[in-house]
Amino acid sequence: MDPRQYLAAPVLLAGLFSLAPIPSRAVAPPANFEEALAGTYTLPDPLTMQDGSPVKTAADWTTKRRPELLELFEEHVYGHPPALWGTLQFEVLEVLENALDGKATRKRVRIFLKEHPEWTGIEVLLYLPKTGNKKVPCFVGLNFNGNHAATVEADVPISTNWMRDTQANPPRNKPPQSPDTTRGSEHSRWLPEKLIAAGFGLATAYYGDIEPDYAGGWKVGIRGALSPQGVATEWKANEWGGIGAWAWGLSRILDYLESDPAVDAQKCAVIGHSRLGKTALWAGARDERFSIVLANDSGEGGAALMRRNYGETVAIITGAFPHWFAGRWSSYANRETECPVDQHELVALVAPRPVAVGSAVEDRWADPLGEFLSAKNAGAVYQLFGKKGLESELQPAVGESIGNSIGYHLRAGKHDLTEEDWGQYIKFCARHWPG
Repeated sequence: MDPRQYLAAPVLLAGLFSLAPIPSRAVAPPANFEEALAGTYTLPDPLTMQDGSPVKTAADWTTKRRPELLELFEEHVYGHPPALWGTLQFEVLEVLENALDGKATRKRVRIFLKEHPEWTGIEVLLYLPKTGNKKVPCFVGLNFNGNHAATVEADVPISTNWMRDTQANPPRNKPPQSPDTTRGSEHSRWLPEKLIAAGFGLATAYYGDIEPDYAGGWKVGIRGALSPQGVATEWKANEWGGIGAWAWGLSRILDYLESDPAVDAQKCAVIGHSRLGKTALWAGARDERFSIVLANDSGEGGAALMRRNYGETVAIITGAFPHWFAGRWSSYANRETECPVDQHELVALVAPRPVAVGSAVEDRWADPLGEFLSAKNAGAVYQLFGKKGLESELQPAVGESIGNSIGYHLRAGKHDLTEEDWGQYIKFCARHWPG
C-alpha cells in the first residue's frame, strides 16, 4: 500500500486508564523521513521492573519481568486475549502424497471450535518434504490473499472468504476470482519449493479466516465468536484487536502441528511480513512453543521503536487501522514517550529463543534503522541467559546480516518478503536447529 494514503488519517484517542469504549478522533501529523528529525528519546529499560528494582538473573526475567512486560503490552498495545475458547478440533481435508512435482506431501487441515460454529475456522495449507519417518521442522505464517495465492498448484481451492479490494476506498469484499488472476499471487513470498528443497515444511493460512481485516471484521471473525456480547460488543480500551486475534490463530495452527506425527513441533518458526510481521512477533512473544521468531519489515507496532519519529507513527497507524490494536495504544499518539513499553522489549520477550528481524533499505515507512535499534537494544536480556545478541553498534551494509541469538539483515529493495529474505531466514534457522 502507498503510505501517502495514511498521512492525513484520523487517529482514535483512548483514555489512558479508562476501560470505556474508544472516544473521539484527532488528526495525525505527516510522516517524517529525515533522520535529523527522528527526535531524541530514552528507551525504557527491559532490565528494570516497574517498581524500579533491577533484573539481575535469568530467573528474575523469567518469573518476574517477563510476565510484567507481557501484561504491559497486553494492557497498552495489543490487548488481552481471552483465557478460554472452548474445544479446538481438527479436520484433515486432504492428504496429497505427490505435491510439488512429487517432492512434497501436501495437507489441508481445518481448525475450528466445537462451541462456536458461527466461526468458520482456519484452513491450513501444509507442505512437508519427504523424509521417511524423520520429523520435519516447519515455518508457520499467515498469508494475505488465501492459500491458493501462496502456491502455484492449480488444485488448491480458492478462498471464498472476505478479501481486501485494494482499489476500493473504503476497502470492500471482493468475490472469488478465477485462478488466473489470484492463483500464485503470493508465491514469491512463500516459495514452498525452496523450503522443501532446504528440508523445511511450510504451514500457512489466510489471515482473513481468523478475522477479516477491516474495522467491523471482528463481527464475523474469532473476536466476535468469543465475545459474550457478540456483535453488540463495545470493545474496552485494553481488549484484543486484530493483531491479537491473528496471533491467537498462529498458536492454534501450532496446536495442530503438535498433533501431526510428521512435524517436529519443537522446531517451528513463526514468520510474518508487514502487519503479519507484527503478528508473528506478538505470537512468538506470547507463545514460547515457537522456537524461533522471524519478523520481516514489521515496522511500527512490530520491531521498529515507537519512540522514533520516523516513517509510520502511532498516530498514523492507529488512525488508519484502529482495529489492529487495543484501543489504549492510540492514546499514545504524539506522546509515545509516555508509553511504559517500547518495541525492543517486545523483541526481548522472545528470549532466550532465537529471533531475527529483517529490513529493506527502501522501506522507509517501516523505519529500518528503528528495527535495527530495537533488535540491538534487546540484547541485554539475552545476555542474562548467556546468549549473544547483535554485537554491533552499527546497522549492517545493504545485503549483509549480523547477529547470533538475535539476527538482523538489511537487503536492497522495497517492502516485501523476498527470496533473499528467505535465504537469510533459512540460514538463521539451520544454524539454530542443527541436524
